[in-house]
Amino acid sequence: MDPVGERDIHRRIEATYRDARGVEREAPAQAIALIAAALAHGTPARRRLRTAVARAGHGLQPPLRRRGPAHWELLSNDGAASGEIPGGAIDLPEDLPVGNYALKVTTSSGGRRRTETMTLLRAPPQSYQGRDNSRMWALAVQLYGVRSQRNWGHGDFTDLAHLLELASELGAAGIGLNPLHCLFDDCAETPSPYSPNSRVFLNPLYIDLEAVPEFPGIDAAGLNAEVADLRRRELVDHAGVARLKTKALHLAYQNFRYDKGPRSEAFERFRRERGAVLTRFACFEFLRRAHGKPWWEWPEPQRTPAGAAATMTETADVDVMFFAYVQWLAEQQLQACCERARDLGLPLGLYLDVAVGVRPDGFDAWNEQDAILASLRVGAPPDPFNVAGQNWGLAAFNPFGLEARAFEPFRMMLRASMRYAGAIRIDHVLGLRRVYVIPKGLRADQGAYVRYPIEALLAVIAQESVCHRCIVVGEDLGTVPEGLRETLADWGIWSYQVMMFERARNGAFQPPQSYRANALATFSTHDLPTFAGWASGHDLEAKRALGIDPGETDEERRAAWRYLRNALSACSATDMDFSSVAAFLGDTPSRLVVVAIEDALGIRDQANMPGTIDEHPNWRRRLPVSLHDLRSNPRLEEIAEALRRAGRSTR
Repeated sequence: MDPVGERDIHRRIEATYRDARGVEREAPAQAIALIAAALAHGTPARRRLRTAVARAGHGLQPPLRRRGPAHWELLSNDGAASGEIPGGAIDLPEDLPVGNYALKVTTSSGGRRRTETMTLLRAPPQSYQGRDNSRMWALAVQLYGVRSQRNWGHGDFTDLAHLLELASELGAAGIGLNPLHCLFDDCAETPSPYSPNSRVFLNPLYIDLEAVPEFPGIDAAGLNAEVADLRRRELVDHAGVARLKTKALHLAYQNFRYDKGPRSEAFERFRRERGAVLTRFACFEFLRRAHGKPWWEWPEPQRTPAGAAATMTETADVDVMFFAYVQWLAEQQLQACCERARDLGLPLGLYLDVAVGVRPDGFDAWNEQDAILASLRVGAPPDPFNVAGQNWGLAAFNPFGLEARAFEPFRMMLRASMRYAGAIRIDHVLGLRRVYVIPKGLRADQGAYVRYPIEALLAVIAQESVCHRCIVVGEDLGTVPEGLRETLADWGIWSYQVMMFERARNGAFQPPQSYRANALATFSTHDLPTFAGWASGHDLEAKRALGIDPGETDEERRAAWRYLRNALSACSATDMDFSSVAAFLGDTPSRLVVVAIEDALGIRDQANMPGTIDEHPNWRRRLPVSLHDLRSNPRLEEIAEALRRAGRSTR
């Protein structure tokens, strides 16, 4: 193997790039130096393990430093294969199973032999495409905002089971959800599901305590008043729910510790299945509460997983296992939802979002310090609506760290969502090719792009997608590099088509037949106005009231409304309501249509307003009607009927 060198590192950094206006920008030398240092983290000890990708039905051109005649040898647990490479391409056995292999290639030049060892990713031709070519629809919900008579002011997995039953009654294929990633549940900072502590573990606030056998009940625990207060609130009190649920979970855990029956045996099986990463996660959760500061400020031995494990005492181990127990409860309840979806015959079941990055002070960044760039922040360069650029406060993968680990951290992230879902959406899928990163301490407009091994990442996605029978949707909005959509489509990644953006140069809405077949079609996103907010101009008013430039005038919005009316009329719609929009989307060839429950219910406020923190109640809004009342909601039934007429019902 070759060491990661300075030249390798700088090849990954785009020092110059074109912004959304087409203006060429150059990153400052300080930023380039800091980014290069972050990419080099762990060297010179690290050795580079090169990667080759072989798709079934495609030839293999290994990434060799020298060309010419060569000999190859493929090693796996099932044996070995070998052959010659007369012209630089390897003719692999046709029946070579999908998986990871060690590939040794020996080249000869000038009487000298050179052997290179690399990881070979044998991938299927494409990601999983669904069990048939039927056109489906799903109802999208921010699960935390679900209002029910029994939850604790925050939606939970029992609510999700009832939502799946509602989807079945409406003829939908499943329920779409915000990311279920584990957050920093014990603090009052941003509750955004897109700023995860970990993309490998689940958010414990979705646990239904009253479905936990060890929990003594609200009455016995003396929590009646606190639960009632949380249920009355108009907004989700994430911190309040976290405090109360943590207290209740500790009560349940104390009872569970003395259980020597089948549940204890099931917990031990869960611990064995999840292995060392679960133990490390539990250890991290214990330590971050004990220290109350970012992991890089902890005592020296505990700044790494290995060092932290060595400092754990027998007494601390009991407290550490509490966090493993909590993850087991979340896993049990979410798996029960998956089983309910299967019992109902839902072809999609759950459609889950996967966030673009993780908190740099969270578990994933601590656990994968060579594979995650904790000193850099993911964002976006300046554009017409964000002239200063954007800093999302998240950390991304280190491409060298991923390659050195044969992409296992990336694979683990995918599995964490795919094991529950019939489809996932990869947020900001453009990041498979390159990610805009900003060194800590610099302004958002002082970043640069880091390039990623996109073919290898797509191969891993295809492997896991086929293994889990999970459709993959790529959120490909924004300034998309030339040829990227074609590459994603070639690998079977579905596109993400938002009706608000599917417009011609003159502003006219594109007709249904212009949409792609292998795509998810929807009207809006959680970062954009709802249909009711957009139609009434409420979003423009709300932004101006906060001193935010909405990027659109009232006259431009009225023109857009006229264009929408023309588009719906061309599809024989008589009413300018969301049912007509749903029918329009239903008539597209797109395999999946997603209807946001906010649009179905006529809610004007959007879930998240980018550019705000405390000014707008981002990620805190609760639905205006209870889950029980949704079953008889006439708006939902109208939309379901419109989609049935378009041939999208599973009934």
